Amino acid sequence: MPQLITIFLNVLAPVFLLVLTGYLFGPRLQLEARTLSRLAYFILTPAFVFNVLSQTRIELGLAGRMIGFITLVYLGSVLVAFVVARLLRRSQAMTSAYVMIAVFGNVGNFGLPIIQFAVGPNALGVATIYFLANLVLAFVVCVAAANVSRGFNLAMVGQVFRTPALIAIVPALLVNVSNIQLPPVVVRPLDLLSGALIPIMLLILGVQLAGAGRLRFSSDLFISSAIRLISGPVLAFTLIGWFALPELEAHVGIMQASMPAAILVSIIALENDLLPQFVTTTVLFSNLVSVLSLAVVLLLL
Repeated sequence: MPQLITIFLNVLAPVFLLVLTGYLFGPRLQLEARTLSRLAYFILTPAFVFNVLSQTRIELGLAGRMIGFITLVYLGSVLVAFVVARLLRRSQAMTSAYVMIAVFGNVGNFGLPIIQFAVGPNALGVATIYFLANLVLAFVVCVAAANVSRGFNLAMVGQVFRTPALIAIVPALLVNVSNIQLPPVVVRPLDLLSGALIPIMLLILGVQLAGAGRLRFSSDLFISSAIRLISGPVLAFTLIGWFALPELEAHVGIMQASMPAAILVSIIALENDLLPQFVTTTVLFSNLVSVLSLAVVLLLL
């Protein structure tokens, strides 16, 4: 128990305090979650990705095993979500919502700061690779699930690869592989923008919580949240041995697999008119209760 309290105070509490700051001051300062989200999406995240990946040295085979691990874990969660929804005889729309919540972990807003506090800044490069791998998989699965009743649209999937964070990968890898030394006039602005990403994302989450209103509880909310928060770490601990990952990459991978549902799921649900109220409520609920599940995961590592 003392160790669990230490984990909460030193790792999780700082993250939730920033979320609480956004929750309390967002409405008072009339902060708009959409404007802040666009700032993070189009400017801060690609700057962060470029800054981290251009400097991170990870052997190609290891990166491939990391991507394979996180992809298999999240696909396993998708399978669990689909099977549970069908066994419960949920509608096609609700089944799609279960799948979307299961496949998209909050590996950015929560994953990056929690890993930074738990492991240290040296783990951010590893965490970013997991973050990008989940981003690609989740967007593809979410677009497919949200449009399953209207037919699969390859053009919509193509939009995934126009995501600013993914576009930043190519120049970052070119700089990394070529060992190019960028001038301070380029590096320093990127450093400043990268440093702003994590606190801004946590404040955004708080502002979104404040704007969500009262949570509407239902059995589907509890079940879909449990699938995301339980299947991820269970599968991660079960499968990690298959990929022969070093300790740092293994621990970071398990943490990224254990994250609650990402806020972007609610945005996709809203854009596709797929039970947006339910999805948004479930995403926010899973983020709130993840303080308990993440504490347990960190204790087991």
